[in-house]
Amino acid sequence: VQLQASGGGLARAGGSLRLSCTASGRTSSSSVIGWFRRAPGKEREIVATIGWRTGTTHYADSAKGRFTIGRDNTKKTAYLQMDSLKPEDTALYYCSATSVTGKFDYWGQGTLVTVSS
Repeated sequence: VQLQASGGGLARAGGSLRLSCTASGRTSSSSVIGWFRRAPGKEREIVATIGWRTGTTHYADSAKGRFTIGRDNTKKTAYLQMDSLKPEDTALYYCSATSVTGKFDYWGQGTLVTVSS
């Protein structure tokens, strides 16, 4: 499975960005897609997840009410709509997918999000 992330960029505080993650290869409908981020000097953290088949979502507290994760199964693409951005959202964002092990074993390249105050 290959994952291609895109959509990062520069936004002002209070603005919005939409990240996309497109999967290719042998994907599984039972996979979970996750968005993670790593801010400068910090550990990687999970932002949101969505079940590929079920559409069940989970959010980190930092993302609740501001970010929305979605997917389009026909395009094998997951999205992360980020609204009301804050400077602390500045990070390298990664998408990942679980394998048959249930672990996030597949990773896309990061896409940089920079939020200015």
